[in-house]
Amino acid sequence: MSKAMVEILTPALNDIDKIADYHLLAVGPISAEKITDKLLNSIEKLGEYPLLGTEHSDPVLQKRGYRKLVCGEYICVYRLIDDAIYVYRVVHSATDYPKFFR
Repeated sequence: MSKAMVEILTPALNDIDKIADYHLLAVGPISAEKITDKLLNSIEKLGEYPLLGTEHSDPVLQKRGYRKLVCGEYICVYRLIDDAIYVYRVVHSATDYPKFFR
């Protein structure tokens, strides 16, 4: 498979911004930059390895084809549609995020 296009949708970009803002206020600018880089680098790897994440464990999300990529304490929720990857949300693992998709 050739490299897939990766599109980070607006809600996921907003999530990444909020995560960076939290790290900026809680720890500082270096932490904010590190977490942003870590998340974006992990998402970028999906272009080469679309099945890097696992099928989602939530039955409703799994039935709809969502997958999840664990990145430290955060989860990137995405779907592979044809040859493109769409990242829908990036959330803290303690969040009840499946409700965002119902």
